[in-house]
Amino acid sequence: MKIQELEKVGEYIYKVYKEGISNVPALVFANEKIIDFLISDQSLNQVINVTSLKGVVYVFIMPDVHWGYGFPIGSVACTDYDEGGVISPGGIGFDINCGVRLLKTNISLKNLTDNLKEKLLDKLFEYVPSGVASESDIKLSKAEFKKVIEKGLNWAVENGMASENEIELVEDRGVKDNVDISNVSSEAIDRGKCQLGTLGSGNHFLELQVVDNIYNDKVSKVLGLYKDQLVVMIHCGSRGFGHQIATDYINLMLKSMDKYNIKIPDKQLACVPASSPEGQKYITAMNTAANFAHLNRQIITHKVRKAFTEVFGKTVSVDLVYDISHNMATIENYVLNGKKVKLVMHRKGATRALPPFHNSLPDKYKTIGQPVFIPGDMGRYSFVLVGTQKAYDLTCSHTCHGAGRTKSRNQIKKEIDYTDLIKILKDKGISIRASSKATVVEEAPEAYKDASIVVDIVDKVGISSIVARLRPIGVVKG
Repeated sequence: MKIQELEKVGEYIYKVYKEGISNVPALVFANEKIIDFLISDQSLNQVINVTSLKGVVYVFIMPDVHWGYGFPIGSVACTDYDEGGVISPGGIGFDINCGVRLLKTNISLKNLTDNLKEKLLDKLFEYVPSGVASESDIKLSKAEFKKVIEKGLNWAVENGMASENEIELVEDRGVKDNVDISNVSSEAIDRGKCQLGTLGSGNHFLELQVVDNIYNDKVSKVLGLYKDQLVVMIHCGSRGFGHQIATDYINLMLKSMDKYNIKIPDKQLACVPASSPEGQKYITAMNTAANFAHLNRQIITHKVRKAFTEVFGKTVSVDLVYDISHNMATIENYVLNGKKVKLVMHRKGATRALPPFHNSLPDKYKTIGQPVFIPGDMGRYSFVLVGTQKAYDLTCSHTCHGAGRTKSRNQIKKEIDYTDLIKILKDKGISIRASSKATVVEEAPEAYKDASIVVDIVDKVGISSIVARLRPIGVVKG
C-alpha cells in the first residue's frame, strides 16, 4: 500500500484510490490505529480490488473491517444496475442474511438471581441446538421445506411462532418478494431442511444481556429499553443452506464471466451483471436464503420464549425490538447528488442505517430511524444505535455491523487457554454454555476490536447514533 493511495479527508474519514485500477475511490471510516491494522491485515488491498469492479459507483469501509473472502468484512459496495453493474456472492458472504435480533423482557437485573440465570441458560442451551452439525427438531421433507422457505415468516405466523405485528419489526418484513426455490440446488435444500431453528457455530451466539447504559433517553423509550433491563441478542444466519447457495453461484459465475467480458484481480470476486440471467438466478436464490435466516431467528425466538416462560412463569414478556441483516444484497432506488440511480447494494458485514421517516421503516420507529444492533464480544459489551440522515447522504444508509476481528481463529487458539478464559468470564459474572470448547476460545474477547471504539467512530462521523450499551451476563455458543 503506497501512501499516495490513502488520503485523510476528514475526521475518521479516509479515501482510498489506486490509479489505473480503481473506478471509484473508497471511503474508509477509521482512526489511525485501525488504518495501521488494515495495512498489515491486507484488507486495503481487497478494498482496492472492490473499487475495480464493473459498474461500481460507491464503496464504503466501516471501522470493524477485516480481511474476508474476496471483499473485506465490514464493507459496502454499490453497483449501478442499469449500467451493467455486477453482483458478487463474495460481496454478501457465505452466511447469507447473517443478522442480529434483539428481544426485550419485563425482567430487571435485580429480579434475576444467579440460580434463575443458570436455570434459564440451561433451558436455552437445551432448546436451541448449537454447533456445526446441530439439527432442528422441526423435521421437513424437501417438498415441505421448499414451501416453508417461500412463505418465510408467514409460515411462522401460520404455525403460532410469530404474530403479524411482530413481522412489522423485521427488516423488509422478513419475506423477500423475488424468490425462486427452483434456482436453489438439491444440495442446498438437503443442508437446510434440517437446520431451521438452530444457532450454528463460529461467531454466532444467543446472549443474555443487561442494558448497562442509556445514551439517548428519548430514543430508548421508543425502543422500549431501560437501564438494568434483561434483553436477549440473537446472532445467526442461513446456516448450511446459505453457504451452499453461495458456493454454487460462485462456481457458476466463475464459468460465466468471459461471456460478459469481466476481468477480476481475484477469483474470489466472481461476479456477473446483476441484470444478467445468471445474476437474476443468484438474486432469487439469495433471497430464499434471506427468508431462511429471518425464519431461523424467529423460530429461535419462539424457543427463547418457551425457556423464559418455564423459568419465570406466564407473566414474563419477551418482545421483539427489531431484526436486521448485515450480509445481504438488495436492489434499491436512490437519489444521490440530484440523480436517480438503481443500486445493487452489497453488504458484507455492514448494517442498513435508514434515517427517520424513511418509507421502509415500521410506523413504530418512523421518528427515530432504523434500529441498528452492534454485537461486540462476549466479555465486554454490545450496542444499540439508530440510523441517521447523514448515513443516507454519505453512505447510502449504512453503518458498521460489529467489533471486527483482529486475530484469526488459529492465532487466538495459540494464545488463550480455555480454563483461564472461562474463569475470567465467570469473574465478570458471565456464564457460558457451548457445544465446543474450541469455539469458545476462538471467540475470546481478545480476538476482537473494542466495540466501543468502532461505534464511537460511526457516531462521531454521524452515520448512526448511539442509544444504549448492553452488557453480557450469559452466552450460548456452538
